[in-house]
Amino acid sequence: MIEFASNGATGRGYLATPEGGTGPGVIVIQEYWGLVPHIEDVCERFAAEGFVALAPDFYHGKTASEPDEAAKLMMAMELSKAAKDFSGALDALRERSSGSGIGVVGFCMGGGLALVLATVRPDAVRAVVPFYGLIPWPDAQPDWSALRASVMGHFAEKDHMATPERVAELERTLREAGNDDVIMYTYPGTDHAFFNDTRPEVYDAEAARLAWQRTVEFLRAKLA
Repeated sequence: MIEFASNGATGRGYLATPEGGTGPGVIVIQEYWGLVPHIEDVCERFAAEGFVALAPDFYHGKTASEPDEAAKLMMAMELSKAAKDFSGALDALRERSSGSGIGVVGFCMGGGLALVLATVRPDAVRAVVPFYGLIPWPDAQPDWSALRASVMGHFAEKDHMATPERVAELERTLREAGNDDVIMYTYPGTDHAFFNDTRPEVYDAEAARLAWQRTVEFLRAKLA
């Protein structure tokens, strides 16, 4: 874990670095469970691929193991404060990484927050990858015209939250706002959280493998 300056306070996050010590930077944003071992493992997987990965702890040490508890933590999170935590984490990562700009990868709630970060810091974010994530706060839609990053989304066919219809609406919104570098993948037969290998009831190994391969190739191309 590292600490970093965040809007006059101190933020913290899990940092994973490649054997070479540096590489392109990727922010990894948690699901609504918090900064749990699965997210730390994703950071380590990015490091094994040559990236410097940082997962900010938006719940400040709290995690959840039950959906109701996780939902309460998510809804209690102040989006304005989270956006400031974003910037602190992003600047800390830029100091430790190389390449052209930063990539942001988020899962579920974190997928929506990844898109928000791309609109808040278009000066730094070059690529954003939401996994089955839309913005869960209806009154907190960002200024999509500010988004300059390339977007690759991974979504589940049987997702009752990020439905195919809502994904199509998001893609249409981004394109209408002037961003044509957008690609959305929907994985047939999969459920929400299909990438999370700690949840065997929804994990889909083949879809997760393909989504990971596409993500790594996308980030290498955009951040090299």
